Amino acid sequence: MRTVIVGASSGLGRCLAIGLGKRGASVALLARRREKLEDAAREAGTDAIAIGCDVTDEAGCREAISEAAGRLGGIDALVYATGIGPLARLTELDAATWRNAFDTNVIGASLVTAAALPHLEASRGTAAYLTSVSASETPPWPGLGAYIVSKAALNKLVDAWRNEHPTVGFTRVIVGECAGGEGDAMTGLSAGWDPELASALFPTWVGRQYMTGDLMDVDDLIRAVETVLRCGASAGIPSIIVAPRKVSST
Repeated sequence: MRTVIVGASSGLGRCLAIGLGKRGASVALLARRREKLEDAAREAGTDAIAIGCDVTDEAGCREAISEAAGRLGGIDALVYATGIGPLARLTELDAATWRNAFDTNVIGASLVTAAALPHLEASRGTAAYLTSVSASETPPWPGLGAYIVSKAALNKLVDAWRNEHPTVGFTRVIVGECAGGEGDAMTGLSAGWDPELASALFPTWVGRQYMTGDLMDVDDLIRAVETVLRCGASAGIPSIIVAPRKVSST
């Protein structure tokens, strides 16, 4: 399974790239941070490929996908794991922050998909996009408006791609609270958050039960994504939810 993972230098993208590589996939890891990317590729296996890619650069996306396809001999599967989540109340979000969220979480996903589409159509392959329970399964979380709105747009983007290109399997992977990995494999979503605002909002997230404290093991996410990718376009899986089972207190 010739697989391209975008956003593979850290967080869940890194976990997926390494996990899929160890499970036998031929993987190309794409991300901006080259040093971290090359380190992840070494963990993913001797044949794993590290390719620099900034998803906000249209020409760069095309070049990176072209290189990945050439070195892998084609593309059977695409995973878009890139995502940023600025923390700010809606009244404090400026235009630059909104644009950055959409450029990274939505537009970048479409640019990468457009570049990979000819290869995915040739292989009747699959594309999976990591989104969040906060964008579809819970009410919006205060303070994460830009993240949630952009992830909700990503959900519709995946539907739009599926509608226009039915020979490719397009799947939303809706992710709940996940333990992630260690070091660079830990999620970087909260990097740069204002600690005072985070502390002020945290009780609201917990009190409304958006956060339960139950964490899913990252290996469960890797297995779920691998299953979707190996099923191929014929399975026609529009979305899956990978979230921890709620534990009753009684």
